[in-house]
Amino acid sequence: MTLNRPREQSTMLQTFTVLLFCFLMHSQPELWIETNYPQAPWENITLFCKSPSRISSKFLLLKDKTQMTWIRPSSKTFQVSFPIGALTKYNAGLYRCCYWKETGWSEPSKVLELEAPGQLPKPIFWIQAETSPLPGCNVNILCHGWLQDLVFMLFKEGYAEPADYQIPTGTVAIFSIANMTPESEGVYICCTHIQMIPTLWSEPSNPLKLIVAGLYPKPTLTAYPGPIMATGESLNLRCQGPIYGMTFALIRLEDFEKSFYRRRPIKNEAYFFFQALKIHDAGHYLCFYYDGSNRGSLFSDILKIWVTDTFPKTWLLAQPSPVVQIGQNMSLWCPGQVDGVGLALYKKGEDKTLQLLDTTPIHDNESFFLNNVTYSDAGVYSCHYLLSWKNSIRMTSHNTVELMAVDKLPEPSLSAWPSIMFKLGNAITLQCRVSYPVLEFSLEWEERATFQKFSVDRDFTISNAEGKGTGTYSCSYHIEAHPSIWSYRSEFLKLMGPAGFLTWNYVLNEAIRLSLIMLLVALLLVVLWIRWKFRRLRIREAWLLGTAQGVTMLFIVTALLCCGLCNGVLTEETEIIMPTPKPELWAETNFPLAPWKNLTLWCRSPSGSTKEFVLLKDETGWIATRPASEQVRAAFPLGVLTQSHIGSYHCHSWEEMAVSEPSEALELVGTDILPKPVISASPPIRGQKLQIRCKGWLAGMEFVLYKEGVQEPVQQLGAIGREAFFTIQRMEAKDEGNYSCRTHTEKRPFKWSEPSEPLELVIKEMYPKPFFKTWASPVVTPGARVTFNCSTPHQHMTFILYKDGNEIASSDRSWASPGASAAHFLIISVGADDGGNYSCRYYDFVIWSEPSDTVELVVTEYYPQPTLVAQPGPVVLPGKNVTLHCQGAFLGMRFALLHEGNQIPLQFQSPSGNSTDFFFHTIGAEDSGNYSCVYYETTMSNRGSHLSKPITIWVTDTFPKPWLFAEPSSVVPVGQNVTLWCQGPVHGVGYILHREREATSVQLWGSTSNDGAFPITNISGASIGRYSCCYHPDWTSSIKIQPSNTLELIVTGLLLKPSLLALPGPIVAPGENMTFQCQGELPDSTFVLLKEGTQEPLEQQKPSGFRADFWMPAVRGQDSGIYSCVYYLNSAPFAASNHSDFLEIWVTDKPPKPSLSAWPSTVFKLGKDITLQCRGPLPGVEFVLEHDGEEAPQQFSEDGDFVINNVEGKGIGNYSCSYRLQAYPDIWSEPSDALELLGAAGPAAQECTVGNIVRSSLIVVVVVALGVVLAIEWRKWPRLRTRDSETDGRDQTIALEECNQGGERGTNTRSPSSVSQETSVELPVPI
Repeated sequence: MTLNRPREQSTMLQTFTVLLFCFLMHSQPELWIETNYPQAPWENITLFCKSPSRISSKFLLLKDKTQMTWIRPSSKTFQVSFPIGALTKYNAGLYRCCYWKETGWSEPSKVLELEAPGQLPKPIFWIQAETSPLPGCNVNILCHGWLQDLVFMLFKEGYAEPADYQIPTGTVAIFSIANMTPESEGVYICCTHIQMIPTLWSEPSNPLKLIVAGLYPKPTLTAYPGPIMATGESLNLRCQGPIYGMTFALIRLEDFEKSFYRRRPIKNEAYFFFQALKIHDAGHYLCFYYDGSNRGSLFSDILKIWVTDTFPKTWLLAQPSPVVQIGQNMSLWCPGQVDGVGLALYKKGEDKTLQLLDTTPIHDNESFFLNNVTYSDAGVYSCHYLLSWKNSIRMTSHNTVELMAVDKLPEPSLSAWPSIMFKLGNAITLQCRVSYPVLEFSLEWEERATFQKFSVDRDFTISNAEGKGTGTYSCSYHIEAHPSIWSYRSEFLKLMGPAGFLTWNYVLNEAIRLSLIMLLVALLLVVLWIRWKFRRLRIREAWLLGTAQGVTMLFIVTALLCCGLCNGVLTEETEIIMPTPKPELWAETNFPLAPWKNLTLWCRSPSGSTKEFVLLKDETGWIATRPASEQVRAAFPLGVLTQSHIGSYHCHSWEEMAVSEPSEALELVGTDILPKPVISASPPIRGQKLQIRCKGWLAGMEFVLYKEGVQEPVQQLGAIGREAFFTIQRMEAKDEGNYSCRTHTEKRPFKWSEPSEPLELVIKEMYPKPFFKTWASPVVTPGARVTFNCSTPHQHMTFILYKDGNEIASSDRSWASPGASAAHFLIISVGADDGGNYSCRYYDFVIWSEPSDTVELVVTEYYPQPTLVAQPGPVVLPGKNVTLHCQGAFLGMRFALLHEGNQIPLQFQSPSGNSTDFFFHTIGAEDSGNYSCVYYETTMSNRGSHLSKPITIWVTDTFPKPWLFAEPSSVVPVGQNVTLWCQGPVHGVGYILHREREATSVQLWGSTSNDGAFPITNISGASIGRYSCCYHPDWTSSIKIQPSNTLELIVTGLLLKPSLLALPGPIVAPGENMTFQCQGELPDSTFVLLKEGTQEPLEQQKPSGFRADFWMPAVRGQDSGIYSCVYYLNSAPFAASNHSDFLEIWVTDKPPKPSLSAWPSTVFKLGKDITLQCRGPLPGVEFVLEHDGEEAPQQFSEDGDFVINNVEGKGIGNYSCSYRLQAYPDIWSEPSDALELLGAAGPAAQECTVGNIVRSSLIVVVVVALGVVLAIEWRKWPRLRTRDSETDGRDQTIALEECNQGGERGTNTRSPSSVSQETSVELPVPI
């Protein structure tokens, strides 16, 4: 910045500035001198520093800006002393002091200059005005002398005698000048001397010139080219007054002392030129002028200067609401943060600005008013800054407001959570939703006319006590702008349940349950019946057994089919039911040498969903319950350790529905012995490194590792926290044995803990480690599905899954098929606490495998997104090096680099700061692609950040060619805004835009733009021409750069509009030819054909006459659209005419079919009509409604609404509609999709599913078959019983007769019948 600032004038103007404004010091401390020797004040000097308003814990004394001395008082105080002693040439110099605040060091005090002995320090002189120092105001002049009890003398230039003197009690004297007049002006100085030594004077203070302001009118301050500029651009501030020959001065209010500029006038004005603006040049400026007698003017109005590369975002708010009733008035308020800049209102789909607001201060009412709103006012609106000068400031995105113009508020949506079916004891929440603010919602129940609920938060809870919650519901709402107007009601939603309307699903589920019970009971009865029959019958055994087997098999097959239909195919995936993680317990104390005087136990959980902590003693005694803090931990103070505190402690963490495992036990054994530590290690593997973990219970302890049989400690570690890791670099047979560890205090005399329990390290035979991975990337979002795959070439193994070293799941070998060598562990929905370090192992009956490699599962979207930058740039020559720098938001995080297409992160880094670098050496073509990074904490379940925005790395020797296009179009009306976009596949690289002036020269249009946007505001004929762009990397590189395509920017509105005609007509069948005829007003012109939605012109022609014919052969469906044309003279290229009238073209055999809908529903209700609404895509049409079963069309309508009643049930049936163009009455559209209207007795909605139908059919078949079998058996039972009784009687009669005959013949005589009878009785009965 080039400005003239002479030292003398600067001093005067600084004084003048302070005079004009009440300058408030920002928490500046006070520095002064005290001495105990008034006769010889330099024998013993003490400097005192005092804070103005707050106590502080630290004070700092600075000498000559280099030497520093700081004091930390024993307690917080307002002031401290710095003893200096005798003043010599070594401690003479410039002194200042500061004090410590919560946000850092305060501003330094005023400078105290200690010179050689024999002279007092030079006082400081400044002015403080009670009001603006206009004539008649009071002014206070302050003089700071550094010592107590000094005499202060005020002198005015030109007078030998002092103007005033004071003897204050402190170090500051206040000289008051009341009722300021021009006679009070002049140059003042201040001196001091000691009362007891009147010959010992200080040096005079710096002169202070007092000027009375307000004697001349205020000037005007303006900025050229405008008050908002980008960094590096130049700016002129012009201060103009009404009087010639004055001296002008410029002030920036943010920095009085360093930004005071003076200029000689050019007539009655002066220019203050800023060559290259910087960010710190922004601020509030004002100017004034004064004459040769230092009589000044009033100040100009304050002018705010913005120096920025990006405009602040504007917000558009609809007042009173974005939903407006037809005929009402509303306003769109655009509160911009930049004053002095106009605002423009845009509507989506329209090129021109709707309204403009002139440059007004930001506190004014910046509203766009819409009066008497109609349907045409509905749409999406946005607000933009409107600059009247050229600059390179980038326009940011703007929020939009969707304005809805309605005669009645639109209907909301009504949904049920968790479902529309009531379950036993559960309620349903009905959610009524709209996309804008609402005053109140209302819920109606169709079955009860008097039922109505109101809610502000859009949720209604419905219970089903005694089955009274089922029914049909709808909701409506009203807004604050129109509280008396309620919206249309939502679509009806039916709630169903066991006590209300029964559904097929519910009925079939109950039938299945009862049928299975009946089958079990029937099978039991059949088995009992067969056993009883077997003992009584001798002939039907085989038949009965066959029947029993058939019934049993039928039941088994039915049960298997039902299980298969209900549950689906069994899977071999093992779902992980994540246990509540084990908390950590430790002790803390404030007395390291006597740790038992104030002991506190802390319990911390790695799960963020922990609600409470419980501390237990000796596994039974309940100590206390504490809620979890934000750090997911709780403190249990024990105080002084006594005999009653001795015991074993552990803690639990409580979540919503679960209690964790107990923590590791902390054993307090007495006041002289530290708690016993815990030692652990993973299974040792021969030849590999092994870490032995020793966990203590107090922070700041030292750790010692012992091995059984060795007297001296194996290893010792210093105080590094509550745990230590002892490392055995290579595990061999000599390292086997029993190990233990102890802890002791850091300082002597040592207090030791008891030894830990022994840990036996034995190298055992192990299987090789398994192959462990996730099927997808281990970096997942909450709710994702994660499957871990653990596999090995060994067969018939059992697999164990570990998280952070703890076993959480196992696979069952009985699930695996023969030869299986893998297990899949599934997390159905990942939560925030599921992240961590996972591994797996496998084993048979005796031998275990080595642990697998660790997979770090990171759950993202917990912390803010990091940024990823490529250095030196994203485009790299093959064989070069590149660094990807990932910047996070927190310290102590672990970073991972991801490459698109790779499931596993490429690199991990654990830096000490909040950022890290990922290096790629001699990069190749295979390294091209999209990269992103993430950071996560390793102590709380690997909770990670959002993924960074991806960055694309290109490995090539030539930049790809960018593409240049204009938005909204390259054909722009004069006075409108247009943005030229230069975009390519390479991101993170700047672009540069060129404009072609002549055939041999290319001229730079503007500075680089990182997003490729080059806005051109208020376009005119000077902006037309041919443009091209190319990449502009901000690093040195030998990569070749290619220019983009050439864009012709055409400005319309400079000539009369042409006419456009389509031949043979606006509706053309696919495959036919058509011609556009564009008729202009001037010869020797170039005609341009345009299509809405296309940024570039379709075609250009240079005919010899006044008309151009654009021929389009074999048109297709995508050629449909809205066309227009413009023209410009060949002698003045790109300065084009207005657009012709728009012409809509349809390429179709038939116009597209319309849509048909019913309101309020498709079901007739008693006494109510239904309105069918037919809607098509074309204006100017006539609709016709057709009813199935009727030959002639039923109704005609121009607005597409048809009212249908259901008198005598004649309204029920299928309807469709079509339309024809009024300009082409012979061309009809395709009919719409059929819509069926139902009556009260119409078909009911069935909710059957294929599975339910199959299950119900099987149940019916089983029950019928079982009934038939039982009926047949029951009918045979009486006949079998009669036949058996007759046989038994006949056998008894024959036996009695033979017995009588035998008695007559003698005992030794046997008949054939008797022999046969005996034989038949003794034969075994076959089963």
